[in-house]
Amino acid sequence: MGTKKLNFISKLCFGIGAFGKDAVYAIVGTYLMMYLTDFRSVAPAFVGTLFMVARIWDAFNDPFMGMIVDNTRSRWGKFRPWILIGTILNAIVLVFLFMDNGLTGNKYLVWCAVFYILWGMTYTIMDIPYWSLVPALTDDEDERSQISAIPRIFASCAWLIINSFGLVMVTKLGNGNDVKGFSILSIIIAIVFIIASILTCFTCKEQVVTAKQEKTSVKGMMNVLFKNDQVKVILGIALFFNIAYQLSNSFALYYFKYVAEKTYATEGNGVLYPIYAAVAGFAQMGSMAILPFLSKKIGKKVSFFFASFLPVFGFAMLWILGYFVPKNGILVGVCSAIINCGIGFMLVFITVILSEVVDYGEYSLGTRNESILFSMQTFVVKFAGAFSGFVSGIGLTIIGYKANVAQTAFAENGMRVIMFLIPAVLSALCFLIYQKVYKLTPEFYSKMKQELHERKGN
Repeated sequence: MGTKKLNFISKLCFGIGAFGKDAVYAIVGTYLMMYLTDFRSVAPAFVGTLFMVARIWDAFNDPFMGMIVDNTRSRWGKFRPWILIGTILNAIVLVFLFMDNGLTGNKYLVWCAVFYILWGMTYTIMDIPYWSLVPALTDDEDERSQISAIPRIFASCAWLIINSFGLVMVTKLGNGNDVKGFSILSIIIAIVFIIASILTCFTCKEQVVTAKQEKTSVKGMMNVLFKNDQVKVILGIALFFNIAYQLSNSFALYYFKYVAEKTYATEGNGVLYPIYAAVAGFAQMGSMAILPFLSKKIGKKVSFFFASFLPVFGFAMLWILGYFVPKNGILVGVCSAIINCGIGFMLVFITVILSEVVDYGEYSLGTRNESILFSMQTFVVKFAGAFSGFVSGIGLTIIGYKANVAQTAFAENGMRVIMFLIPAVLSALCFLIYQKVYKLTPEFYSKMKQELHERKGN
């Protein structure tokens, strides 16, 4: 006998929490690099290096945050107190990160470095317990797929709004002053973030627990990460996917502005990027909604194949079409739909697989460590963002990028490689890892879950 079913309101409010936190991540992940290079005149190499240094720091603090959460005992459970605390802190830091403070030169570089590092740290405080709730809300495999899909749909909706209308909102809010516009937009997003997290915290209660589990030590944390042989599998998949996703996402602004449309004015990117981003959002939400049903119909392995190779096909199409009809909005939209259907599938798969790895850890090691394992997802997402930012920053420097001017042929081709080729290769590698190393098949997982229920006396 498993846990009781979650009601609709709980599922909805859990998803709303993802809308808030991903709106925050979207403005940072999509716009911060271009905000710094094109609007605050910061050298791309500095930005890329900063992103990488910040994530190296996260490599140390993310697992420890996971351990802190797993060791938390309160009337509100392990997760919800930290979701609320992290949300408030991260919202404040976001406002400071985009603040129109009037600083220039080295003073501004210091300001940017301090608050970007703090942003990553405070996002960790909230993000780890949020995703750790998934395996704690239910142990039913089908319901867990639904619960994994719902927040991803809301998250994609946030990315859709921010990516499609972000620059428009910046222009409107700033009344011609884009720096001021970004500052006001960050305040609005911060308020939405806090409201969304409050709804999640008051409606979602963990149900899957391990009775009388001892607190996790540093040694125990190391055991969880290194003795669970499936951890490296999900980390490999999540790392390659997130680097591919975030690299293509962050570089799309540059590609459409400088290569496809050749618009060099600072006030906008024309129409292609909003089309690409809008279709991406709808495609991700649609694919996430159908994945639980598709996976049951054709199986997880075939579904995962589509998740891995639809982006490969879409990137190849967009690269080829970019030489012949680069400004065709319909074809850009078609390519975006293909790419992001695969991305939507993969986003859900990663959460589902991580939840299965949590259960496998309890099965093989006897301890249930949701937050420690999900802390690795948070680290991977942020490391991927930093690595993609580093590659982008250094790559822009190598290819000879100059802000707000026409680019050389060498620079344009370099942008195509970063935007299309690297993400396509990484996406294909995800399927290779899944096929060769992942052993939690539906048959094995069903037997494992039954044994866990028997151990608990259910």
